[in-house]
Amino acid sequence: MKRTLIFVVAYQAEQFIASVLERIKTQIKFQPEFEILVIDDASSDQTHQVVEEFKRNNTDLAITNLVNPINQGYGGNQQIGYRYAIDHGFEVVILIHGDGQYPPELIHEMIEPILNDQYDVMLGSRMMNKQDALQGGMPIYKWIGNQILTWGENLLLGQRLSEFHTGFRAYRVAALASIPLEYTSKYFDFDTDILIQLTDNHFRIGEIPIPTRYGDEISRVNGFKYGWKIMKSCVQSRIMRLGLFYNPKFDYSQATDGTERYESKLDFPSSHRMAFERIEKDAVVVDLGAGPGHLAKALIGKTEEIHSFDRVVSDELKFYSKTTEQIDLDTLAAWQLPPKATTVLLLDILEFLDSPENLLMLLREKYAPQQPEMIISVGNVAFILTRLSLFFGKFNYGRLGILEMNKKRLFTRSSLLRMLKDRGYKILAIRGIPAPYHKVFPNQRWFAAFLQTINRALILILPGLFSYQTFVIAKPTLTLDQLLEDAENRTD
Repeated sequence: MKRTLIFVVAYQAEQFIASVLERIKTQIKFQPEFEILVIDDASSDQTHQVVEEFKRNNTDLAITNLVNPINQGYGGNQQIGYRYAIDHGFEVVILIHGDGQYPPELIHEMIEPILNDQYDVMLGSRMMNKQDALQGGMPIYKWIGNQILTWGENLLLGQRLSEFHTGFRAYRVAALASIPLEYTSKYFDFDTDILIQLTDNHFRIGEIPIPTRYGDEISRVNGFKYGWKIMKSCVQSRIMRLGLFYNPKFDYSQATDGTERYESKLDFPSSHRMAFERIEKDAVVVDLGAGPGHLAKALIGKTEEIHSFDRVVSDELKFYSKTTEQIDLDTLAAWQLPPKATTVLLLDILEFLDSPENLLMLLREKYAPQQPEMIISVGNVAFILTRLSLFFGKFNYGRLGILEMNKKRLFTRSSLLRMLKDRGYKILAIRGIPAPYHKVFPNQRWFAAFLQTINRALILILPGLFSYQTFVIAKPTLTLDQLLEDAENRTD
């Protein structure tokens, strides 16, 4: 039996709550798979007592009546209710407001698409039939604001919802358990935060039309504050994908086994894609900081062999590599490297080392006589958006990207080139990589491609300012010891 939790949020709802519960009762009577949870958010009226009386008079219903000793806010109250649903093993949870604004009569229509595995989230939309919302008493300023905000949210998140701002919602509990619910807002923008999280994690969101009802209930939403906060969250969630901002509520980098999740970078302009295109057929590749194996897999059939090194070696990386070495590159020794290499990859790894200079010298001493191509990429801390944030006094490490919080060194285009030249590397080519707009707007490929084109054009003009990453092809020159040995060998 798939259990459903009907979660009623209540604050100062003494006047309405009994009627709401009675309407719920008519929909679920004699259906044991339903349970009701009411959480009173520290009301100063008799809301909790009214629910207790209803519970005593309806012992055939499974009702849990809780009260927060301290007001948690609209979002905070929902956080507690959804944690209850997760901890008690429910399949679906449906949210209903205790003031009677939303129709309990549509409970079954809301949960059935989830139980039938059509959707993971269902929204009761008042705006699928926009004129009905006005006829139901929605104030004209809210009607206009609702549509403007929804348009902006759809644009930024790549959705096509008719309304983001309904409080009548049903969720698959497993979906809620997979997102960082505890970091969401405690204010009314909680409803948008959770839709951003669910959208970012590719959960299916559906809608049904519901009637609009505005009665005697008191609205506690500051419209300007609400609008500002939800649009700010939408923008921040997109900027975070560039690694220029961090907020734990939009951090989905942890896999279910607790390890970091790294997505392939081969399907959009990136350091890995450019490296793949540069590597010649039948090359012997040494990949330092190989990651989970996305690039190694793509190179199968193109290269002669791949030797992969990383702090964490996945099964996939082992499968697609001739050899693997689990090692901290700061402790790498020359004897651990394969004797031959035609290409050495240092993709997005130098910033994570205590001393990238030492690694570069090690590789030069090991491979300079063979003259392999060194393919190197680093983030550009002088990227335009990073500069602008500093100009306005903002600096924020990210989970990934230019300012990834695990990085120990940061580079500009010129500082990278200077380090390479100082360590005896000859620069063969240098290119700027645009920002990963396809990660920012995954559902709007045309818009991401447009931004990519603009970014590429700007890189041609000012690469140090508009490059998100710097991509370098270099070759190590012979060390003094190697030059002396060559001279002595020629003399002999």
